[in-house]
Amino acid sequence: MYARTYWLDHVTDQSGEVIQQGTLLDQAHFNNLEKGVADQSIADAFMQFRAIQESYELTDEQHTVTLNGNSNRWPFCNTAVTVALSQLRESENYGVEVNVLEYSGGLLGHIKVIDRAANGFKLLHDGSAKSVKVNVRVSGGLIN
Repeated sequence: MYARTYWLDHVTDQSGEVIQQGTLLDQAHFNNLEKGVADQSIADAFMQFRAIQESYELTDEQHTVTLNGNSNRWPFCNTAVTVALSQLRESENYGVEVNVLEYSGGLLGHIKVIDRAANGFKLLHDGSAKSVKVNVRVSGGLIN
């Protein structure tokens, strides 16, 4: 926290007697001033960053995707399905929440989100199920 300095002029009378002792121009006072300027610069940078963040539109989108197994014995399903995003993201740092709606023809296994890009990603299912229907919710990634 910045401790403000209340500066005083050095005042003497006509005979040279000190009426008011002025604030010293020394390292402690000047470094305090430098600290205050630096703190204010950092605070300004944070406020500018916040204003930029608030100008972005944060939207969620949902997709229903069906992952189909292939004829390979192992891995059961090695074909990734591309999910295109309806809005281009500024970064690949968006969340992908996958909820399984139904599956049939085998065991579920894992569903992986791979190859993220600003315009989409891929889903990969590695279980033995021949068909897996999922709901995908995408959030974040900052849309300008």
